[in-house]
Amino acid sequence: MSFCNPLRQILRRRTHPALARVLAFAVGFVGAAYVFAQPVLAQGIDLLQDTETERLLRSYEDPILKVAGLDPTAVKMYIVNDTSLNAFVAEGQNIFVNAGLFIRLKSPNELKGVLAHETGHMAGGHLIRDTGAIAKAEIPMLLSMVVGLGAAIAGAGEAGMVLMGVGQSAAQAEYLGFSRAQEATADQMGQRFLRETHQSGEGMVHVFERMADESASAGIDERKFASDHPADRDRVALLQEEADSSPYRDVPDSPQSIHAFEMIKAKVIGYLLPVNEVFNYYPVSDNSEPARYAHAMVYMRQPNLPKALDEIKSLIKDEPKNPYFYEVLGQIYVSMGQPVKGITPYQTSVNLLPDAPELRISLAAAQVATENKNIEKAAVENLKIALQQDADQPFGWYEMAQAYSDLGNEPMANLSTAERYYSVGALQPAAIFAVRAQKALDKGSPDWERANDIISVAISQLKQSRAQD
Repeated sequence: MSFCNPLRQILRRRTHPALARVLAFAVGFVGAAYVFAQPVLAQGIDLLQDTETERLLRSYEDPILKVAGLDPTAVKMYIVNDTSLNAFVAEGQNIFVNAGLFIRLKSPNELKGVLAHETGHMAGGHLIRDTGAIAKAEIPMLLSMVVGLGAAIAGAGEAGMVLMGVGQSAAQAEYLGFSRAQEATADQMGQRFLRETHQSGEGMVHVFERMADESASAGIDERKFASDHPADRDRVALLQEEADSSPYRDVPDSPQSIHAFEMIKAKVIGYLLPVNEVFNYYPVSDNSEPARYAHAMVYMRQPNLPKALDEIKSLIKDEPKNPYFYEVLGQIYVSMGQPVKGITPYQTSVNLLPDAPELRISLAAAQVATENKNIEKAAVENLKIALQQDADQPFGWYEMAQAYSDLGNEPMANLSTAERYYSVGALQPAAIFAVRAQKALDKGSPDWERANDIISVAISQLKQSRAQD
C-alpha cells in the first residue's frame, strides 16, 4: 500500500536513521560468530508504526523501566518489520522489537520477559561497555594479522594463514566471553525487574527453554556452540532458579491482558504473513474476536474489501468503544476510494483516543483525500495538533504539505516539506525547502523563525559531516 493519498497502511512502514550497535536477544547465534566485531547498521531497518501495538508494548515496558531507574520518556521503542523471534537494544536507549515476537510468543508474560531482559542490557550500560570489549578483542586479532602477514611474505603462506586464524579465534573468544557475561547479567537484572513489578519470571524461562529445545532438535552441540549467549541449558537452569525464588512466580496474566495480546497477535499475523498461513492460524470457520481481526486485515490486503468491512463491523458491534476498530474501518473506506465515508470512523477513533497523533493523522489524510478545500482546512488543524503531539511523523508532514498546496499556500507547503525531510535526517533537502519557504514568509514570524532554525541546524551539521570526511 502507498503512503500517498488515498491509501495508507494501518501498520505503516518507516526506517530508523540511527547508526546503532546491536545486542541481539535470541537469534542469529551462528551469524554472531562471524560478525562479532562488526557494528550493525540500524539505518534502513524496516519499521512498522501502529498505535495499538506500540501502546501495548509501552504498557509492558514503562513499569519495568521505572524499577530499573530509567526514564520511560527517554526510551524509544520501535517495531521491526520482521517475523523472526528477536529483540535488541541500540545506542541512545532504543528498544527494537520484531513483529515476530507477537507471532511466536504465547503470552503477555513471555513478551514482558523479553523486554525485561533487554532493559537489563540498558540498565547495565552494556552498550557503552560493548565498545571497549570489541576494542580489546581486536588487539590479538590485529597482532596475529601482522605476524601472519610477515610469515606469508617470508614464504610461509599456509603458516601465515594459520597464525591469522588463531588471532581471529582468540579475538572471538575474548569478545564472546564478555558477551556471555553481559547476557547472564541481563537475565538476572530482568528477573529482578519482574519481581519488583510483581510479575512472574516464568515467561522469560519459557522463551529460553523453547530456544534450547530448538537448538537440541537441530542437532547442535551446545558445548561447541559459539554464541553471544550462555549455553542454552545452563541459562535455562539459572533462569529457573531465579524465577522459582520469586514470590510472584505463579502470578498469572489477567484475562484482559491475554485478550489484548491475542488481538495484537491476530492483527500482526493478518497483516504480515502469507494469506494461506493466516487462514491456517485462523480458519474461516473461526468466529472468535482475534480471528475476525486477522480476517479483516488479510481481506483488506487481498483486497476483498466487502469481506473486510463485514469483519470489522462485527468487531465494532462487540466493542463499540475500541478506537482501533474504527481506525481500520476508516482505512477500508479510504482504500475503497470513499474518503468521505472514512472520515466519520476516523473521527470516532480520534474522539476515543485524542492523544494518539497517528490516529489524528489518519483522519487528516482522509480529509485531504477528499480534495474539498473546506474539509482540507479541518485537516490542517488536525495535523497541527498531531504534529505538536509528535513532530517525528514524516507522513503527517507530507499530508500537511499536500493540504497547504491544495489550499494555495505554497510557503507553508514548502516549510512542511522541509519539516518532513528534517524529521528523517535528510538535511540537504530540508535546508533547500526551508530557504524556499523563508523567502515568502513574513520575516520574524514564528514560521519564518522555524525555517531559519532548520536552515541553521542543517548547514551546521552538514559542515561538521564534511569536515569529518
